[in-house]
Amino acid sequence: MNSTLTSDVIGRRVEVNGEHATVRFFGIVPPVAGLWLGVEWDNPERGKHDGSHEGTVYFKCRHPTAGSFIRPNKVNFGVDFLTAIKNRYVLEDEPKEEETEQIVIIGNKPVETIGFDSVIKQQSQLSKLQDVSLRNCAVNGAGDQGGIAKACPNIRSIDLSKNLLSSWEEVIDIASQLKHLEVLNLSENKLTFPSSSPSPTGAFSTLKVLVLNRTGITWAEVLCCAPGWPVLEKLYLESNNIVISERPTDVLQTVKLLDLSSNQLIDENQLFLIAYLPRLEQLILSDIGISSIHFPDAGIGCKTSMFPSLQYLVLNDNQIAQWSFMNELDKLQSLHALSCTRNPLTEGSKDAQTTRQFIIARIGQLRTLNKCAIEPEERRGAELDYRKAFGNEWKKAGGHQDPEKNRPNEEFLAAHPRYQALCLTLKIKCPNQLDQKVIEKQLPESMTVQKVKGLLSRLLKVPVSELLLSYESPKMPGKEIELENDLQSLQFYSVENGDCLLVRW
Repeated sequence: MNSTLTSDVIGRRVEVNGEHATVRFFGIVPPVAGLWLGVEWDNPERGKHDGSHEGTVYFKCRHPTAGSFIRPNKVNFGVDFLTAIKNRYVLEDEPKEEETEQIVIIGNKPVETIGFDSVIKQQSQLSKLQDVSLRNCAVNGAGDQGGIAKACPNIRSIDLSKNLLSSWEEVIDIASQLKHLEVLNLSENKLTFPSSSPSPTGAFSTLKVLVLNRTGITWAEVLCCAPGWPVLEKLYLESNNIVISERPTDVLQTVKLLDLSSNQLIDENQLFLIAYLPRLEQLILSDIGISSIHFPDAGIGCKTSMFPSLQYLVLNDNQIAQWSFMNELDKLQSLHALSCTRNPLTEGSKDAQTTRQFIIARIGQLRTLNKCAIEPEERRGAELDYRKAFGNEWKKAGGHQDPEKNRPNEEFLAAHPRYQALCLTLKIKCPNQLDQKVIEKQLPESMTVQKVKGLLSRLLKVPVSELLLSYESPKMPGKEIELENDLQSLQFYSVENGDCLLVRW
């Protein structure tokens, strides 16, 4: 090893007794004779110093105890991709057979061969591989040029996490030989990334899923490399100390899922920089320390133009303690699923079921909360309980059953922006009963036609089975819409505040 090492080992990734490090120095460290490697450990507790020895600085570390000097023969520099894949997959699960002798004709002469069919079998095994896991196999690069493309051209998914890859160029060398590559996991490789956009290589032309957790990538480097990911759909960037420094322009436009978990430096203003990714459907923001959000372009009861396609938002393990956060989420026009476990708001002394009901009531279009589906009956109950819980507060703030007198103050509306929407003030007419006065009633928009009929049956003293309901809206003069399905809600039929219910029997 000593005779083959040169100064280009600096920057290489190495493994020593299961611990990973980066080579920062190669040379002599007086007064001890011989060559040494100075390494910076991924785990700073593994080292002894900061790269200094007896007052001389040989290299620098980001942590004062992350450095060590090691003899080169104690270090594993790893193996190339093809060697690792052969070690991992070739005849792995099959018992070794006795080597068989074969006679083949080369020219006019018979030649004895041993293990000939074993070679063919190995080649066949590799060429069939599609899903490959080489996690923690000390892979350090592509190896011989073209070797991967020749041996295993059909790979579609690779897990290369926790290996000894040191640069994005090495990743390109591997990926460029895999024309069908769709999924690539590079987590826990401390990679150096280009500072300017690399020349287009087509290496990632089919890549749909890219995992870069704990690789040390910055947001600027993400945007720099992103032009090379033309069809990428899922991007995982967990635990990279990322600061979102600029808006993606003409890149990441195909991304549907973005995971920014455990990047503690991200705040709400940074999130606004990614708010217009057109296809972003899933955003994972667990453990980023966020406590507040406000969409400045949308007032009370309005929808924001930000995150137009966002359907699923994950906010677990954060610092959300105020209901105003949930009120803001109701402004997201496409949000259907939310996970927000282990936040002060959800983990306090409050009853967990009540907290769930209040979240459901505050976010009108939510269908799934913390991975549990919200059935229509649960939503109806949640909204009804929410109205009951804050009914007195609404009245004290100026709320009234009479629409002309209903003027709750701004403070109440800011704290409970959906409260008014949960109550529809409807006129109730009986066209066939001329002596019946027009009535006004406040009904929850989630109330089913069946329950409305039950209410009217008691009010009008008419059997439920005889009632026929329809409604008319000032927005559609002269048009009458039948409420024909008893199991559907008023909201389903787009009944709005100020509309008129028509009751016949």
